[in-house]
Amino acid sequence: MANFFLDNEDIQFLMDHIDLRELARIQEDDFLESESRPEYAAQDADDAVDNYRRILEIVGQVAAETVAPNAEDVDAEGNTLNEDGTVTYHPKVAENLWRLGQADLMGFTLPYKYGGVNCPNLMYTVATEIISRADGSLMNLFGLQGIAETIHAFANDEIKDEILPRFARGEVTGAMVLTEPDAGSDLQSVRLRADLDENGVWRLNGVKRFITNGCGEILLTLARSEHHISDGRGLSLFVSERTEHVKVRHLEKKLGIHGSPTCELVYTNAPARLVGERQRGLITYVLALMNGARVGIAAQSLGIAEAAYRLARIYAHTRHQFGVPIEKLPAVAELVTDMSIEIQAARALTYETSRVCDHENNNLRVLELSGRKLEADEEKRRKKLARELKRINGMLTPMAKYYASEMCVRVASNAIQVLGGSGYMRDYPAERYLRDSRITTIYEGTSQLQVVAACRGVASGVFESYIAEFETKEYSDPALAQLKQKLIDNKQHLAGAIQFVKRQSPSYLDVAGQRLVDCAMIEIMGHLLLGQAEKSDRKKSVARRFIDREMPVLRMKCEQICSGDTSPMTEYLQLAGPVPSTR
Repeated sequence: MANFFLDNEDIQFLMDHIDLRELARIQEDDFLESESRPEYAAQDADDAVDNYRRILEIVGQVAAETVAPNAEDVDAEGNTLNEDGTVTYHPKVAENLWRLGQADLMGFTLPYKYGGVNCPNLMYTVATEIISRADGSLMNLFGLQGIAETIHAFANDEIKDEILPRFARGEVTGAMVLTEPDAGSDLQSVRLRADLDENGVWRLNGVKRFITNGCGEILLTLARSEHHISDGRGLSLFVSERTEHVKVRHLEKKLGIHGSPTCELVYTNAPARLVGERQRGLITYVLALMNGARVGIAAQSLGIAEAAYRLARIYAHTRHQFGVPIEKLPAVAELVTDMSIEIQAARALTYETSRVCDHENNNLRVLELSGRKLEADEEKRRKKLARELKRINGMLTPMAKYYASEMCVRVASNAIQVLGGSGYMRDYPAERYLRDSRITTIYEGTSQLQVVAACRGVASGVFESYIAEFETKEYSDPALAQLKQKLIDNKQHLAGAIQFVKRQSPSYLDVAGQRLVDCAMIEIMGHLLLGQAEKSDRKKSVARRFIDREMPVLRMKCEQICSGDTSPMTEYLQLAGPVPSTR
């Protein structure tokens, strides 16, 4: 029987390489008995890790046996907008969701109290990758469980008790309702109104656009509750149910991910409930929601890239030209091997980001949400740790989304190149993988916005402190020690580039930001792959190829930064040319 978890050698390796026992211990509160802890919960760390594997085996089986066979029909036919402003999923999308719900996979990270399986976000990231390999568009429904997490983190008990069990049972799906026609990346410009009526009920009025799964039953909506405040401080977050007061006016016709309905919504006096406190909608709640969503897109990118790579790898092995399999041709061999290495590098970064996120979330849970009284020294330690982890995740999360999504587009494009003319035809799913990949660099914040978010951490010392622990690691293998020294030596070029940027005007950080982030990611992923190489000869080859290939790239980018070139801004009209005529 096919299984997209068990057949992935790299995921299997990482399940052994990452300290899942420690992650399970903090996720399960040291396995202490409590009223909300069911009898079927793990008894110790080994039991918990075994449960994670069993759950992922189920995900892998559903992905391989149900989701993947349905993907072509879903892509070709899409979903249906009805005259009454509702949407009907494609029958095979509905089948996929039913199968996931039947397997109790729709409450992945929710606590036991609400019927969830209380998995760490790292396991959810693995599951999201597996689902995305089967069908990238289904991830946009499966991967919206972050909505339930946001409700759990910030809503009152009444809302949580009412809504979260329905998520866990797979009875409802959700939508993050943020974007508007004139407020895409600039969410501070959101205008949809929230007003209290005479009965004290919040009512929402306005239009939202580009809403993934906007036809979902539970809508988390960003709206302006303080009409006298024009920026992000005037925004609050609301939860509402799909009723006749919220209609889908339009389903977008898209390049890819056709199984995921992207909706334009019209709110007309839609009743809603406030999540958390007024005025914290964007500043606190949506930023938290977006961080989780960005890791989700990184996982989606991994899954699509993995599917594209596997297709290219098989084709290169079986397709003969000039009397040999085309994988024997150097140009093709380099394409295929670099596809594999980039996926492994992106997976290392994404899984590490998820692991650190889990530690941050669980530390905050103990600090703020558990109700547990802490000793003064322990509270002080945890508060310090919370600040450190927040800074690290503020850098790693946009990095993971940026690198994985850009990697996904490259790998999907190169898969078509390996297949040649056959890849351009619909006889193979290569063209679907490329179409599906393209959105990953755009939604939940474009790659350019991820760079803006990450480069502050690179320039402010967060990167330096994060990488320091990797640099102190000792390797008994001389080859690995030599590769580590290459990373350390070349980091000096990055340190020099950072100092150069700091001597320029503040705006130069935005000009140099992408190159700074690229260099920092090369260093981080190089160290992560080195750590893996200790336990695997295959990984040793991967680490060597990645580091030897990327060190010249790092030096080149640092040289470009230190050139001080600002011509794209200062000579924009000369370089871009005049605005073309619309006629």
